[in-house]
Amino acid sequence: MSDLGWPLRRAARLHGDRVAFGAGYRELADRLARLDLAPGTRVGFLGANSREHAEAWLGVPAAGGVMVSLNYRLAPDELRFIAGDAELDLLVTDRDVDLGCERVEWEALVSGPPVERAGLAPETLAALSYTGGTTGRPKGVMLSHGNLLANAQHNLAATGHRADQRWLHVCPMFHVAGIANLIACTWVGAEQVLLPRFEPAPVLETIERERITHTVLVPTMLQMLLDASGAAEADLSSLRHVQYAASPISAELQARVLDRLPDCDVAQFYGMTEAAPTVTHLTPEDHRRGGERLRSVGTPVPGVEAEVRDGELWIRGPNVMQGYWRREQETADALVDGWYCTGDLVAEDDDGYLYVVDRAKDMIVTGGENVYSLEVEAALMRHPAVAEAAAFGVPDDRWGEAVHAVVVPREPVTADALVDHCRAAIAGFKVPREIELRDEPLPKSGPGKVLKTALREPFWEGRERRVN
Repeated sequence: MSDLGWPLRRAARLHGDRVAFGAGYRELADRLARLDLAPGTRVGFLGANSREHAEAWLGVPAAGGVMVSLNYRLAPDELRFIAGDAELDLLVTDRDVDLGCERVEWEALVSGPPVERAGLAPETLAALSYTGGTTGRPKGVMLSHGNLLANAQHNLAATGHRADQRWLHVCPMFHVAGIANLIACTWVGAEQVLLPRFEPAPVLETIERERITHTVLVPTMLQMLLDASGAAEADLSSLRHVQYAASPISAELQARVLDRLPDCDVAQFYGMTEAAPTVTHLTPEDHRRGGERLRSVGTPVPGVEAEVRDGELWIRGPNVMQGYWRREQETADALVDGWYCTGDLVAEDDDGYLYVVDRAKDMIVTGGENVYSLEVEAALMRHPAVAEAAAFGVPDDRWGEAVHAVVVPREPVTADALVDHCRAAIAGFKVPREIELRDEPLPKSGPGKVLKTALREPFWEGRERRVN
C-alpha cells in the first residue's frame, strides 16, 4: 500500500513509543485510524502549526481525503477564493472565519471507531497546495500520494533521517516545504517537536530545552535568530544539522551561520511547490569547503532529473505534480512530455552545480513567501485612482526581496492610501513596501507590454544575479 499512511504505520510498528508532537507514534496511528472520510473529501485546515495540523497532514490523505492546508496570512477574500476553487467539504480552523463550508473540530473527526481501509494507488490525489498564479488567481498544485512519498524518499537520501534525531518544525505547515521533513521523520520514527510559528526567543529556548538536533529554516528566520537578544549566549550545542530553503541566501548570512554553528552540518535545499518541493541540495561538505559554490543551490537530489534548456531549468521525477487543479491550459504550459518548466533561469557549471540567476516567471520571493507581481498589480488596479501599475522585487537585507510598485495615477492619490487599499485586498506580505508615483506612462514594448525589466534594473545594478 504505497500511500501516505505507510510512514506512520511503519513508525507505529517499529518506534511506537517514540514521541512526535507530544504523542507516541502508536497513539498517533490509533487516533488517525479513526478518521472516516468519503473518498476525495477535501478537508481545509486553516491554522498555525499544531499537533492537529500535523495529524491532518498524516491522516487526511491516508483516509482517502484531500488535504488543503490554507495560508493563514492571506486576506479573507483570498481565502474565500481558494475555498471556493477547491470546493472544500470540511474546514478545521483555530480562528473565526467563514469560508462557506462546513466547520468541524478535529477531535470530532478522530473520535469514532477504527476504520478498515484498503490501500490507495500512488496516483491518488493527496493534497491541493495553493500558490500564486501568473493570471493573478491562486492555483491549486495537485500532489499525489506518490509525489509526496517520492519527495520524502529523496529527502531521506539527501539528509539521512534516523530514529535517534530530534527535529524541530517551525516553518509553516501550509507550505509543502513545512511538511516535507515531517513525512520523512515519521517514516524513520524520529522524535518531532513543533512550534506554532517562528519567533526567535521560543526557537532558541526550544532548541536548548528539547536538545534539538535537526531543523529547517528560511534565510530570513536564520538572520532573525542570529540577531535576536541572547542568541550569542544560547546553548545550540545539540544542533547537528540545520537546513535552509525557500529563498536565496546572502554570502554574509551564510558566513555568520557557519561561524555560529562550527560543529553543525549546514545544508541548502531548493525547490518549489510543483516538485513537492525538493529539487536540489547543497551539501554540508560544500558549505564547509566554501568558495564559488556557496552561490549555487547545489545539484539535483537522488530521484530528480534536471536539464537547463535555453537558460531555464526543467525537471522531472516522481515528485513532480500531477498538474494544476482545474487549470488545463496552465497545466499544459507547465508540464511538457513529463518535464516541468520551473520558470527559474539558471547557470550550470562543469560539475553539474546549478546557480539561480533570475526568474522567467514574474515572481518575487520575500521572507520565503512567493508573490506573483500580477496579484499585486491587480489589487492596485482595483483602486479608482490608478491608471497603470507595475510591481516587482527589489533587494532587501532582511527579507531577501521586497515588493516595490510603480503607479501612474489618473487622479490625485497618495502612496499611503494605495498601501491601505492593498492591505484590505491581499496578504500583508504581498503589500508593496514602497510605492513610487509617476506622472509619465510606464515604459512599454511595441505591442504595449510594460517593460518591467527597465523599471527593475536600476535596483539590481552591479549584482551578479537578479534574485536575492
